[in-house]
Amino acid sequence: MRTPYGFDIIESCMGCKAVQEDCFCRFSPAVQRAMDSISHHSVMPSAALLFVEGQTPRGMYILCSGKVKLSTTSKEGKVLILKQAEAGEALGLSAVISGTNYEMTAETSTPCQLNFIGRQELMTVMQNESEVAVHAAQSLSREFQGAYRDIHDLVLARSSSGKLAKLLLSCAPVGTPQSDGQRLRSAMTHEEMAQRIGSSRETVTRLLSHLKKKRLIRLEGATLVIRDRTGLEALVV
Repeated sequence: MRTPYGFDIIESCMGCKAVQEDCFCRFSPAVQRAMDSISHHSVMPSAALLFVEGQTPRGMYILCSGKVKLSTTSKEGKVLILKQAEAGEALGLSAVISGTNYEMTAETSTPCQLNFIGRQELMTVMQNESEVAVHAAQSLSREFQGAYRDIHDLVLARSSSGKLAKLLLSCAPVGTPQSDGQRLRSAMTHEEMAQRIGSSRETVTRLLSHLKKKRLIRLEGATLVIRDRTGLEALVV
């Protein structure tokens, strides 16, 4: 069945063809059936809140398709985007396992298809199926390693321009650059860029203008194109 958002609705995990090597839900058929029996499939529009920082964990989400923004907020109300989750990732898993409040807020960046699994159901299946427990441990390990790399880059980058350059490079498609430059995979507003690098929207606007003058990037409407990847990489070092 097709949705207004343009993707096929996955009614059962057993028929899903989107599972890749590092997806949380890449289980053996028997375990897949057990997980499917406790999953609640849903489709959500963009800007939908899945859970909020500080909320008691009801369960976890498996992101089947789309993108989800994970963020945290300071006491002063400053928002820092921690990452953008992609299809195949488990959201809220660490809070569910530890029983502590969600550490971050999860909000859909695009229309998304998700599976929700309640906390008690997940804990039960993890006790009964070691394969699920191993996948959970691997998912949490990847999450920790990614957070460590992000903190390392954010704290040790020499300047705001270096942080912004690294962010733009991370969003550029992997592979051979096109003759007219590399287009970013996902469009971000200046405010979202600022939240990703721990800066202000005004600073990001000024830095982008500077990068344009240096002919490192250019704008094609709402699309940002990297003209000189080597030049940007030099700012990160």
